[in-house]
Amino acid sequence: MARHKVEICGVNTANIEVLTKEEQEELFKKYKNGDETAKDRLVRGNLKLVLSILKKFSHRSENMDDLFQIGCIGLIKAVENFDLSYEVRFSTYSVPMITGEIKRYLRDNNSIRISRSIKDVAFKALRVKEQITANLGREATNKEIANTLGIAESEVTNALESMRDTISMFEPIYNDGGDTIYLSDQLADHKNDLYDKETRLSVREALTKIKEKERYILVSRYIMGKTQMELAEEIGISQAQISRLEKNGIAKIKKMVS
Repeated sequence: MARHKVEICGVNTANIEVLTKEEQEELFKKYKNGDETAKDRLVRGNLKLVLSILKKFSHRSENMDDLFQIGCIGLIKAVENFDLSYEVRFSTYSVPMITGEIKRYLRDNNSIRISRSIKDVAFKALRVKEQITANLGREATNKEIANTLGIAESEVTNALESMRDTISMFEPIYNDGGDTIYLSDQLADHKNDLYDKETRLSVREALTKIKEKERYILVSRYIMGKTQMELAEEIGISQAQISRLEKNGIAKIKKMVS
């Protein structure tokens, strides 16, 4: 039976290669050893990820060819930054990056601009949120932020929601003024390395032994910079559940490396 053919950016979607998990792992190993052809095949072999994400934006008026190309930029960044040692699936890692790249493009090309007053509220709310979170050891609620600022909770919620793409902790990790920030840059401070190599290797090994969801949450929180609220929305569970899974994962790792 002939497969349905769709042309996007000159690519016949019916003929897109789909890599197996084993093929992907082997290609990543080759790419990390300097094989650029492996990188090209990794990108081609994951184009269906970009296409699946584009479905979320099909209601918009933007040209799908343009969005496909932007999504491919996100895919390339994901391939360049992906690290097999954390045993997180590449699709799990790359989807937020591809989506973020498309959202950033749409935001930057949107004629609607957020008012200065809303931005001011959002930035004040973020500062207060950081302070409360640091003091309580958990994610601050919008109600707590509103009480501290002396404004309505709905005002805080609306301000943070309107700025969410702009001020996300996730996006700047991969692109800072045009320069890609690699995952490895987030793993250690090489000028002030507080942990010896043996400890870092022990932690890395321990990460592979905890549950996949706990591992993904820890990597997302402490390497990719996501907040508990961002993860709760992404995974589809409550912030309290994210907090429990995070604490459980940390406790297990501490036990294994102690």
